[in-house]
Amino acid sequence: MGDLLGVAVLGAGHMGADHIRRLDHGVSGARVVSVADPDTDRAKEATAGIDGVQVHCEPQAALDAPGVEAVLVASPGAAHEEALLAAFARGLPVLCEKPLVPDAAGALRVVEAEARLGRRLAQVGFMRRYDAEYVRLKSLLDSGRLGRALMLHCTHRNVSSPSHFTSDMLINSSVSHEIDAARWLLDQELTAVSVLRPRPSGNAPEDLLDPQFVVFETSGGALVDVEVFVNCGFGYQVRCEAVCEDGSARIGDGHSMLVTRAGAACEEVAQDYLVRFADAYDREVQSWVDATRQGRVSGPSVWDGYAASAVAEAGVRALHQGVRQTVDLAPRPGLYEDDGNRPR
Repeated sequence: MGDLLGVAVLGAGHMGADHIRRLDHGVSGARVVSVADPDTDRAKEATAGIDGVQVHCEPQAALDAPGVEAVLVASPGAAHEEALLAAFARGLPVLCEKPLVPDAAGALRVVEAEARLGRRLAQVGFMRRYDAEYVRLKSLLDSGRLGRALMLHCTHRNVSSPSHFTSDMLINSSVSHEIDAARWLLDQELTAVSVLRPRPSGNAPEDLLDPQFVVFETSGGALVDVEVFVNCGFGYQVRCEAVCEDGSARIGDGHSMLVTRAGAACEEVAQDYLVRFADAYDREVQSWVDATRQGRVSGPSVWDGYAASAVAEAGVRALHQGVRQTVDLAPRPGLYEDDGNRPR
């Protein structure tokens, strides 16, 4: 492996373009050598000024470009399974944005494919595990200073939803982050899910069930609730409060600026997840680059990605059927038994 890790980036949309920028001059030890996107003009715009990068329409061509040593998958979720399996066939380490694969069956196929290799190659992009506030909360819960965790109260709000956003996506796209964060923070599996639907906001597009109130049960007897509201109109907000036997801890209240003017004080609210979690994305990608250059894989595994997809799938069933749904996970392959990310 050369002095700089050669990375192929699949997808040059909102997330992919941000990762291309990050790999080019936001983290150390890596360089972008190829990019694939069906919209090659968009890919060329995202790679403008990067010397030697190749732009392709097809992912496989980008993977086979000279100098590719690792892959960052930032394409739409439906394309992830094919990209991951292609990377596995080439023995390429992967950082795959969530979801691993949108449906649980497809995600399980990826788990099984990696297990057949006998070694981990992929990390899933649940970046909240790298956010400073989440890391502090995880450390506090693990210390036991607050006693046993009883509940997590979570808030997930977006200014507005994209035109293609569906009611299902509030759970399998937005709440998927809370699913992984809850499993990680509590070190427990999510075993059942219920979804309550208040009257939709007048600011939500027609037929979009927004907001939603999602309640998860865990293997350790805790409860996790998530208010997801993707057309709140005023900003991007993510909060989490852990309520424990001997105290509570809340994160997500910090704001980057407080402006006082004309007899009033105004707090700035981030408008986008790339702003709110910019530092977390930087730490996540830097950690992946460092581990890959050392021949290691760390961070959320494809098993974590599969578990999140399975829980989200149960959540979508609960949304449409209006009744509590249990989560059934396949047996965990031995490859993931001692990966340091094993909820009970």
